[in-house]
Amino acid sequence: MRINSLSLAAILASAFAWQMAAQVLSPAEIADPEMRALQQSRQDELHAITAALAGHTYPHRFSFSRKLDLPEREQDRNDQRSIQFDRFQGKVVLKITGNYFAAYSAERMTKNERANQTFEDVMLPILQAAVPALARTEGPDAFALEISHHVIRKVMGVDTELAENVVLILPKLSGQHLIGARDEAGRKAAVREGTAYLNGVPISFWAETPPEPAPVQVSSVGIPHEIHAAVALPPVTPAPTGTTAPAVPSPSPRVNTPAPPEAEYRDMIAKMLKDLDSQAHFVAYAPPSFMAFRGGQYLEIPIATPLPASDLGSQYKLAALAFDRHVAHLIRPVAAYFKDSADFTGIDFSTSIHLAGAKTESDSSEAVEFIFPWSALRSYAAFDLTGQQLIDAGVVLINGERVGLDLQTAEAYGRQAE
Repeated sequence: MRINSLSLAAILASAFAWQMAAQVLSPAEIADPEMRALQQSRQDELHAITAALAGHTYPHRFSFSRKLDLPEREQDRNDQRSIQFDRFQGKVVLKITGNYFAAYSAERMTKNERANQTFEDVMLPILQAAVPALARTEGPDAFALEISHHVIRKVMGVDTELAENVVLILPKLSGQHLIGARDEAGRKAAVREGTAYLNGVPISFWAETPPEPAPVQVSSVGIPHEIHAAVALPPVTPAPTGTTAPAVPSPSPRVNTPAPPEAEYRDMIAKMLKDLDSQAHFVAYAPPSFMAFRGGQYLEIPIATPLPASDLGSQYKLAALAFDRHVAHLIRPVAAYFKDSADFTGIDFSTSIHLAGAKTESDSSEAVEFIFPWSALRSYAAFDLTGQQLIDAGVVLINGERVGLDLQTAEAYGRQAE
């Protein structure tokens, strides 16, 4: 059958319109009435954004996506409607999320350089399309972009590819300054008017050049970089002339030093397990035990945190929810058992997060440790610290890697599928 030119043009136009609509969330799916009305009234502008980006070529594959941290092979099977109006900290924002399938080397690029590269490759072209499209409208107050990329790093000598999420909250006026900037300095100044995050931790796309460090006599003897700033090395006394200095071991976060006698706390732990099991969800096959961590002794308490399937999101979002909904409610009752006799350093709430209804174990489980010293735990128990301040005073490990965790940001911008 022959298709005349008019019919072919109509087919192509229809396909192009479908492609644009496939990246813009339907107003009917937005629960907030005000945001739903805004989404409906700005359909032309939102489609203009996707039309402006349709012909753009990214250095690596990029896809709009409501679910972040996806493997590339799964992207085509997932919802790509990610452009929508939303609220953030009381402001109306145009939220755009997506997956950028670039894999950066952690050995060759710093975190600032990785975040900057994703800004240059993906965020900047999106802003160059979005800012002009909404220049003459009353809203939004800001643009909120969250883009996932990948980073390759060695874990125990093996190359491991993990996802990182870059977030940029840029006020509308700053976006206009960005588009109108005449040089690189003006563009950087406009972006710095906003706020950027990498995995929920504030970051600058352009890190300042640090001053040249002064010569030192003692090396860091292998302290992991993320812990280096928190550990003060004791002064080293030179060995007397003619003697051999003892070998200095390389310290590790977890070191094999004698633990306190568990018999001393056996009765307290047994009573705690009996009294709090219904709310703590202790792990039956892994009883509490003492561990050495960063030169101190911590009581590790294995627990399980169940979350509903609707909480599906990044590992940072799940960790934040596990703290707010579960761990935070255990601190005061657990601390009460040791308030008069605790001579160990603190407590490690080691939780395994499980999402109900997940298809596979890998989709449903994250291992998170919240390691807090007694000084911070007691201040929190006395309502002298907020949950975020307690997090900042301790150490958070996700699947064995130390992370910074901003509770509010992780819960608001850690979404994978909403």
